[in-house]
Amino acid sequence: MIAVYPGSFDPITLGHLDIIERSVKLFEKIIVAVLSNPSKQPLFSVEKRVEQIRLCTRHLSNVEVDSFSGLTVEYAKLRHAGVLLRGLRVLSDFEKELQMAHTNKTLWEGIETVFWRPQKSIVFLAAALLRRLPNLAVLWLI
Repeated sequence: MIAVYPGSFDPITLGHLDIIERSVKLFEKIIVAVLSNPSKQPLFSVEKRVEQIRLCTRHLSNVEVDSFSGLTVEYAKLRHAGVLLRGLRVLSDFEKELQMAHTNKTLWEGIETVFWRPQKSIVFLAAALLRRLPNLAVLWLI
């Protein structure tokens, strides 16, 4: 089965990589899909984020890195994926992600969402926090 791990990955973090590395053991192929969202002001361009993720996952033979725009569920359908991967750090993530999972299932009955919790040691390393603290760039995987 093919799984899509969608996100902005601006920048990719140890938490993202943790989810990718654990997912490759369960799925035939993982497509890490960088969302191009013109309404956001990213730190890195889509091309740079794709490059960063490719560097960080080059040791994983069943990972593909791509970019997309539009609805995630439409991208997953186009790529013949049956699973969306999502990370949960805190309880508030679950509420938002559960609502999105139900919406995606309504849009396409053929999709399932698998929720991952990151390892305890890196649970609070959110990309948004890292963007605000450039001195912690050592935690970024770029």
